[in-house]
Amino acid sequence: MAALSFLDREHTVAKPGYSRWLIPPAALAIHLCIGQAYATSVYKTALVQHFDTSLTAVGIIFSIAIVMLGVSAAVMGTWVERVGPRAAMFTSACFWSSGFLIGSLGIATTQLWLVYVGYGVFGGIGLGIGYISPVSTLIKWFPDRPGLATGMAIMGFGGGALVASPLSRQLMSLYDSGYDPSDSASVASGGSVALLFLTLGIGYFVVMMFGVFNVRVPAPGWRPAGFDPAKLTAKPLVTTAHVSATNAIRTPQFWLLWTVLFCNVTAGIGILEQASPMIQDFFREGGTSAVATTAATAFVGLLSIFNMAGRFAWSSTSDFLGRKPTYVIYLGVGMVLYFLLAVAGHSATAVFVLLAGVIISFYGGGFATVPAYLRDLFGTYQVGAIHGRLLTAWSAAGIAGPLIVNGFLDAQGKPGQLVYTDYRPALFTMIGVLAIGFVANLLIRPVAVRFHEAEHSDAFAEADDPAKG
Repeated sequence: MAALSFLDREHTVAKPGYSRWLIPPAALAIHLCIGQAYATSVYKTALVQHFDTSLTAVGIIFSIAIVMLGVSAAVMGTWVERVGPRAAMFTSACFWSSGFLIGSLGIATTQLWLVYVGYGVFGGIGLGIGYISPVSTLIKWFPDRPGLATGMAIMGFGGGALVASPLSRQLMSLYDSGYDPSDSASVASGGSVALLFLTLGIGYFVVMMFGVFNVRVPAPGWRPAGFDPAKLTAKPLVTTAHVSATNAIRTPQFWLLWTVLFCNVTAGIGILEQASPMIQDFFREGGTSAVATTAATAFVGLLSIFNMAGRFAWSSTSDFLGRKPTYVIYLGVGMVLYFLLAVAGHSATAVFVLLAGVIISFYGGGFATVPAYLRDLFGTYQVGAIHGRLLTAWSAAGIAGPLIVNGFLDAQGKPGQLVYTDYRPALFTMIGVLAIGFVANLLIRPVAVRFHEAEHSDAFAEADDPAKG
């Protein structure tokens, strides 16, 4: 269609003199919106009561969305590379917003399956396409600092709940006069959550359009001033060659890194999905929690800050430490922190918040560092498509993490009656999960020459050529 010709990749090639520092805001516009997925715990109890169902049944909404994120990223990754970031971002905005609108209809009509289809399936597709669309573009704009680049893009996803959490509570109180965000016993009505979804669906589409209209790709052969590829590729595990997405999934390195990401995400996603009630349960005595609902909401926002900061700080640090040593920190130190959270997290709120915050910074850092890890191992030729396939690990973790946590909690008692000891089985399980990822990371070695693409030997001259898409 002529009306949509502005989405074509050839119309997004940057002109000479274009500043690459204009790209991160465009990426953030997408990732801050789809990062709302981390704020689902804010209205989780309201949906449990509205549909008269269990935590697990409502948690499936989130799990479906994460599954579809990985599936759509894997299936559409090569398409995203071919059509360019603008068309991909526009498609993401359409699916993400539609997911909220369909989900709103499902809540309003008390049809849980519609919420599964809307937020879970449609929203999840928008998540997957939106997540990978700016990442490979930023890597190509910042070949000298790929960790910094991916951190800038993906930190917005981690910070999405920082905006969505308080905004959601305020909107629900606006739509439901009987709901008091400051009262821990107050639960919003299903109707207010339906209106919340409607509002977010419209608002997020508008914000995502900012990213659509402002994103650009570098011209063929473009390099940053003073950039010397030889200095970058002299580092351990950094290749000068290229591996296609098809060949990448045939390498042991891909599946080892898949395992690393799966373990890191599984361990963190269960806490994030349960964040708001978790801090209240850890400090509950005699049926009453010492942590108010407003404080629990603030905790969700604080975790969002740790998540966002970890994505930028840890991934940027990986440019100097190397990706492999950085994941040793994520997984190794993470095991220690999970143990401390299980045995001492209830001793003081400051201890709980600090331990959870650092754990979530590792969780976020793992997401932001993995695209640069892929670039180091497989080159830039089809790094976006390879990244999309790797995100199936996130899909699997999106099922495993919440099921582990919610499964243990459903067996222990009902929401609002749980205490810190009820969380210990889940937390100890996560230590074992991290140990598996730790070993997988240690086993990663350079990719064998037989998987290299001979016709794509120049990582920085050909990777951005639309004709090669």
